[in-house]
Amino acid sequence: MPQFAPLQNDTFLRALLRQPTEHTPVWLMRQAGRYLPEYRATRAKAGSFMGLATNPDYATEVTLQPLDRFPLDAAILFSDILTVPDAMGLGLYFVEGEGPKFERPLKTEADVLALRAPELGSLDYVFKAVTQIRTELNGRVPLIGFSGSPWTLACYMVEGQGSREFHTIKTMLYNRPDLMHHILAINAKAVAEYLNAQIDAGAQAVMVFDSWGGALADGAYQEFSLNYMQQVVSLLKRRRDGDPDSVNIPAIVFTKGGGQWIEQIADIGADAVGLDWTVNLAQARKLVGHKVGLQGNLDPAILFASPDQIRAEVHKVLDAYGKPTEGNGHVFNLGHGISQFTPPENVAAMVEAVHSYSKAQRAS
Repeated sequence: MPQFAPLQNDTFLRALLRQPTEHTPVWLMRQAGRYLPEYRATRAKAGSFMGLATNPDYATEVTLQPLDRFPLDAAILFSDILTVPDAMGLGLYFVEGEGPKFERPLKTEADVLALRAPELGSLDYVFKAVTQIRTELNGRVPLIGFSGSPWTLACYMVEGQGSREFHTIKTMLYNRPDLMHHILAINAKAVAEYLNAQIDAGAQAVMVFDSWGGALADGAYQEFSLNYMQQVVSLLKRRRDGDPDSVNIPAIVFTKGGGQWIEQIADIGADAVGLDWTVNLAQARKLVGHKVGLQGNLDPAILFASPDQIRAEVHKVLDAYGKPTEGNGHVFNLGHGISQFTPPENVAAMVEAVHSYSKAQRAS
């Protein structure tokens, strides 16, 4: 079991566990990405996105790049949400400008029934990257591990790529719910094992990205997405094996477009619920009470505005949540991933505004 340096800044973990913090911690979904020139340079060296993601040295390099630029309160593993279905043999590949695709999507009943959870050894490059990143962080900030949700993985596995309409998977969901549940049960087991292996490799928090849960109808969301995220959360380790000094390892769940189900999401056993920018934080805080922390939820498009306007919008988000009290916790984030066209200096203005204004909030 790898040993790591003591954590110097645990603000992010304390906020997730609803403990007092001196400021509101901040990190960004896709914080290691194409908006940074240094990321683009490393990706050019790697030759491709998967060349970057499957090489622990490169994955470590790009994970640390935003932390060298901005005083963020957490690092997130550089990887892809589709590593698990790729390890199931579906053949992940990327087309420039079109996003991820699978060579062998699940098209027939036989395809579905042949599906198996992957051997964790086939994902060893991810776990090596986690350990290397955690080592090189040297205690600066916590490291977040992550996976796609069972439903979101299934969308790609059945559609073969991203989708606007989800015709193929929704046809399966309504015509053959037995096959849909078969895929989701395998995915839930695989995601839990994958996240637990990341925890053993050094991840200090884990996040489940349900990017496509909001595409489901009410009722279908609970049956085909939330139910399986709850299964994942119930199987997660909350401490690293063989590490008596480890603190509780928090779990965050995030359904994009899931604002109407906040209370139900808060009941599945996770420590925090991520929110997109359509949700009012004050109302969300009232709805969840002391059950969970909240993460979010600045509109990523605001980062194209002037620094003064960015600061004003940051203040609005922090005011909407209000001053954290005992038993509450807020992690500042965007309501979805940062755009590749975002000026890095605007990210710097946002991070500075979160830290300075949230400290002033607590002093008032």
